[in-house]
Amino acid sequence: MAARTIDYYFSLVSLWSYVGCAAFDEMRRRHNMEVVYKPVDLMAVFAVSGGLPVKQRAPQRQAYRLVEMQRWREVRNLPLVLHPKFYPANPTLGHRMILAAMARNQDVGAFTRACLKAVWADELNIEDPATLGDLANHSGLDGAALLAGSDDPQIEARAKALTDEAIARRVFGAPTYFYRDEPFWGQDRLDMLEAAITSDRPALPLPTEL
Repeated sequence: MAARTIDYYFSLVSLWSYVGCAAFDEMRRRHNMEVVYKPVDLMAVFAVSGGLPVKQRAPQRQAYRLVEMQRWREVRNLPLVLHPKFYPANPTLGHRMILAAMARNQDVGAFTRACLKAVWADELNIEDPATLGDLANHSGLDGAALLAGSDDPQIEARAKALTDEAIARRVFGAPTYFYRDEPFWGQDRLDMLEAAITSDRPALPLPTEL
């Protein structure tokens, strides 16, 4: 089972997690992969890995990002707003709802994709509990129950533990996928991830010494 599992580190406000979410879902279906959803605090990850929030990046990087957004919008054939109304937003509540659903052994794929689309295409506020409740309901989950469950101290601890885990595995951005302990950073590495899944080559884990 472990060999057929992908660890998926993401944030509900991550642009590239959104851009790749449908393609990733299609790929994991093609190969009957199990996905372990691992929402993380991206700002905490940035703080220890040299990353910066968008508005703190150099102007040339911000400008190129907008060009890339338009390119990938066409490549992936998906709706994408260049300057969404509710970005940046705090994804903490949504992350905890995902973890609350996982604690109930519920499939969180549709809800995760709905939340990402809410930010980057539908311009909805994912800090708003009512919005998140509606998104959960429309994804086949019980929004009220997940909102209530998000306050559980065990869920809060799990959220922190996942961010700590990501940092320990040297994740530095989202999305990051791990297959057989080999990391693939960015939705533009999905082809490489798929190649690793379909090949029999040895995994390429991160080196322990630099």
